[in-house]
Amino acid sequence: MTARYLSLKEVAKRLGVTNAVAYRLPEPDALIESTHGWKPETIDAWNKACPGRGVVGGSSSPRKHKTE
Repeated sequence: MTARYLSLKEVAKRLGVTNAVAYRLPEPDALIESTHGWKPETIDAWNKACPGRGVVGGSSSPRKHKTE
C-alpha cells in the first residue's frame, strides 16, 4: 500500500485557510527534495492541539499557530 501525504495546498484546504505557509506547521512526515508532505492524522492532531481551543473568544481555526 502506498502512503498518502498532504501537500501544502491540501493542508490549507483541510484547515480551511487559504495559505498554510503562514502557519508554523509541524515537521513534515515526508520530504522529497524541497517538497514537504504531511499525513492527514499529523495535521489533524496538530490542529486539535492549537492553543486557544475552547477558550472564550478562541478561534476554531489554527490562527494561534500563525507566524509573527
